[in-house]
Amino acid sequence: MSSQVMNATTTIQLDTRDQDRRREMRATLLIIALGDALVLTIGFAIAYFMRFQFEWQFFNEGSARTAFYAVLIAILVPAWLLLFWVYGLYDQRNLFGGTQEYERIFNACSLGMLMVIMITFVQPDFIIARGWLIIGWLATLCLAILWRFGARRVVYRLRCQGKLQQRVLIIGANAESRIISEQLSNSPISGIQIVGFVDDHLPPDTQLIPGTKVLGPISDFERIVAETGVDTVIITDTALVRERMATIYGAMETLQRLNVSLAPGLFEILTIGVHVHELGAVPLLSLSKTRINGVRAFIKAMIDRVGAFFGLLLLSPLLIIVAIMIRLDSPGPIIHRRRVMGVGNKTFDAYKFRSMRIEGNSLLTPEQHQELKQHGKLKDDPRITKLGRFIRRTSIDELPQLVNILLGQMSIVGPRMITVEELEVFGRWRHNLFTVRPGLTGLWQISGRSDLGYEDRVRLDMHYIRNYSLWLDMHIISRTIQVVISGRGAY
Repeated sequence: MSSQVMNATTTIQLDTRDQDRRREMRATLLIIALGDALVLTIGFAIAYFMRFQFEWQFFNEGSARTAFYAVLIAILVPAWLLLFWVYGLYDQRNLFGGTQEYERIFNACSLGMLMVIMITFVQPDFIIARGWLIIGWLATLCLAILWRFGARRVVYRLRCQGKLQQRVLIIGANAESRIISEQLSNSPISGIQIVGFVDDHLPPDTQLIPGTKVLGPISDFERIVAETGVDTVIITDTALVRERMATIYGAMETLQRLNVSLAPGLFEILTIGVHVHELGAVPLLSLSKTRINGVRAFIKAMIDRVGAFFGLLLLSPLLIIVAIMIRLDSPGPIIHRRRVMGVGNKTFDAYKFRSMRIEGNSLLTPEQHQELKQHGKLKDDPRITKLGRFIRRTSIDELPQLVNILLGQMSIVGPRMITVEELEVFGRWRHNLFTVRPGLTGLWQISGRSDLGYEDRVRLDMHYIRNYSLWLDMHIISRTIQVVISGRGAY
């Protein structure tokens, strides 16, 4: 009898906790939607003020009909919110996800304006000032992105305080399970709370990572889910057979509230991207040969080439001055050629201003040789010249790589370049690096630079390849400027 009472008490506590988390999420979504409505209204109002108060000469169509535009804004704001919903901007899986969220906002605002323009063509009597449309699109887009950016910062802070958490149960206790759980646990802003692991091979209470243990076998999955009150299940055990999967999916049907994610052993292959297609009515996963392709590859290549051309043009006085100073500072060539890996497993020479003495290796101690082999960098490197320390700290030494970008060997943003010797450090992930061009800057540049170990570099490079977007590139470029000015992590 006492056991039944305890079980009933536990169920009530879990239901209460689950309801509290749902209320938190509903309140968050409501605040986000109200904020969207407010900034959209402000954006359209700013467009009206700028179009009809400034009286710019190149906007000569349309009249300042205040009542008409007030009604129009009252219609467009709910329409924009509906588009936001269609694009998944109120789906908690897409919220606070960074650049992908901004991309969705861009697509929703652009489609909305395109639909309004189409209506003006279909209904010639429905006249809207073109200047108002252009300014309205820009204003609503910028304000919506700024609002979501600010909301993200607040949510990240709340997550670090233990609020807005998502409870996660991991199926499997293999090496991939450990990697995934450690990455999620080490990122408090992700809002992930790992409650434990379910595995058939390790006994219950086995601690897989600090503070998190195996809760039981897969046969107890439904009980474990009920007791822990998890929201999400991540399946990492690729050895699951059909009978075990049936147990998991049976529990899903019973509870009707679990989100399930798969992290298969082919994760390193999925990094290059997959799409679903049917062959003889059989659904299959098709692997993409490259991660960035089609229109996105063309746009990225154009931005790279144009950016490199104007970068070399604008920075040519600085490049000439640095070249002269290197020649005067120490004997040796001005440009150092570093043989690195590129797209398609092809090697090329990456250009850098020489920052070391040509006889530098003879200055290293055996301990420094060992440290260099393990980490690829020395914090106090005796080979570096005085001028070399300055150009490294300011990243001026890497500016000649603009020539590599112009030649199509590199990108402005991408994974960090690696040598043939460093390939083994990337292990099973290394083939993903050959699908994209290495970058002049990247996530490694804004996340610690030389302070990062190889493990962190691999993780950041794989994250970039999986999540590439134009918005992510823009974010990295803006953050790179801040990091270079501060000089953090450069040596």
